Amino acid sequence: MSLLTVHSVMGATGSGKTTFINTASGSALRVGSGLMSCTSAVQTSRPFPLDGRTVRLIDTPGFDDTTRTDTDVLTMIAAFLSSTYQHGVKLSGVIYIHRISDFRMGGTSTRNFRMFRELCGDTTLRNVVIVTNMWGEVSVDIGEAREEELKNRDIFFKPVLGKGAQMKRHDNTFDSACALMRCIAFKAPLALRIQRELVDEEKDITETAAGAELGRELHEQAMRYKAEQRQLQDEMKKGILLLPSSSFFPLNVYPSPQH
Repeated sequence: MSLLTVHSVMGATGSGKTTFINTASGSALRVGSGLMSCTSAVQTSRPFPLDGRTVRLIDTPGFDDTTRTDTDVLTMIAAFLSSTYQHGVKLSGVIYIHRISDFRMGGTSTRNFRMFRELCGDTTLRNVVIVTNMWGEVSVDIGEAREEELKNRDIFFKPVLGKGAQMKRHDNTFDSACALMRCIAFKAPLALRIQRELVDEEKDITETAAGAELGRELHEQAMRYKAEQRQLQDEMKKGILLLPSSSFFPLNVYPSPQH
């Protein structure tokens, strides 16, 4: 009986997680073709062979899911990972997908990557490979410039690469997917931080690093919303004050008195 190797595939909605899994495993998981998310629940690929091992890939929804809140997504991922850990299954590696075609690493990508870091923790980063895909959608020069920026800036992937994570390209072929999985397939399986926190330390999900990060982000979003609401109210008041008085009492509104 071959050894079972399990990898989790993470990344933002629409980054190509499910396509990667289908390419690697021959599965037929549903892939989104529009603006709506298709991966609204954690799902697994069918088992497939790789260098004498049996591999399964875990498809996780992004934290910008169109059908679920970030809280729902975190709860779902945490429940799945803690359940597998309780049954003795550790991840041999984590694959994080990022589109090189993205013009910039905006708020959505940054939020997903922050949550990814909190879920994994630092001690498991040597079992992580960051995969850039969609190279066919950009010129070589632009793609390589973005790749260098992602590698070398502290606000992007530099900190995790410095702690053992790898960064590789994917050309959307089966051979490329297999080569990427080989980067982590033979690593010693490790528990993610969220698994240790929930199972070993018996923490509530709100007490975990990922839960705390999500709480901080939700608080910041609420504060931004309140600030924007106040700004809009102030601008509306200023606009009303600047209107000429005739704007409030248009001519010929009332009928002329009859004689």
